[in-house]
Amino acid sequence: MSPDADGITPHIHAIGTAVPAQDIHDAFRRWAGARLPAREAQLFERMAARSGIRHRWSVLPQTPGSPIDDGGFYAVDPLPGTAARMAIYAEAAPKLALAAIADLATRVPVDGITHLVVASCTGFVAPGIDQIIAARLSLSPAVERTLVGFMGCYAAVAALRTARHIVRSEPAARVLVVTVELSTLHLQAVGTLEPLLAMLQFGDGAAAALVSAEAHGITIGAPFVATLPDSAALIRWDITDRGFAMHLSGEVPGRIAAALRDPALVAVITGGAAVDGWAVHAGGRSILDAVQQALALDEDALAASRAVLADNGNMSSATLMFVLARVLAGPPVTRGVALAFGPGLAAEGFAFGHAAP
Repeated sequence: MSPDADGITPHIHAIGTAVPAQDIHDAFRRWAGARLPAREAQLFERMAARSGIRHRWSVLPQTPGSPIDDGGFYAVDPLPGTAARMAIYAEAAPKLALAAIADLATRVPVDGITHLVVASCTGFVAPGIDQIIAARLSLSPAVERTLVGFMGCYAAVAALRTARHIVRSEPAARVLVVTVELSTLHLQAVGTLEPLLAMLQFGDGAAAALVSAEAHGITIGAPFVATLPDSAALIRWDITDRGFAMHLSGEVPGRIAAALRDPALVAVITGGAAVDGWAVHAGGRSILDAVQQALALDEDALAASRAVLADNGNMSSATLMFVLARVLAGPPVTRGVALAFGPGLAAEGFAFGHAAP
């Protein structure tokens, strides 16, 4: 990918990732199926089997069983309140973020950090998670911090876009970008199909990237944002006394597919150029299918996204970073597109390409 007009092209040097140790996917399937009438339970299980997800990981305290079994965090009636869930977030989110940063440090030197950008949409704590991470890394008190909160699955794009703007305005900057999400803190005691299918998608994860003007890794090119009309109600988080209730309408894949058949939107996303690499947020199998079919992509075009979905589920903002980590390790891309969807309903992303050797 060619340099920006001013000669400064921000690059993602490397990405580190981390997930917790506890796989909760099968336990959730059993729990959810037992809450539904027999016919709906059979449908749920068929859809779970077709979800493309094999594992989802959780920071919840490990017991002899799962979080829903005797002694587990959710083995109470009513389910724990938001305060109890946020207490776990305050402890576990920084720990998982630091694990991702440690993984990043095995790939590139993580020193001389001038800016810290953190995205996290599944919890609140003050002092902020950005301050907690900065303190535990012993970063200079002069490091500038930005916290991106409650933007949902495309928050990684906002965080990397912010890093891009920083580097373009301060070419000597070294920006540490962190995404950390603990979606499993928000189990809801529902007994209807659609919300249980939404919860089936989500797991916990964290990722960290180093961004600077040095030509290494992949470029962060021109960003784009497009909000679909009359779609605000399709993806929603409601803050309740029992955690954050996720609403993910079954209409989302169809709306995305319809939008991506619009040549004007495709031109915005691709910049009117040929694309030889895709990093699409793994929001679910149906969403990836919708993107692939609407854009007439090759069968293996979204292989990185499908692999992340299989191994981790949807980790909200961290998911796209996991996909980009696979792209970084893969064959060179001349012009790629990173794309994520989230509340709005909006599509956000940016162009990318491997740095010239």
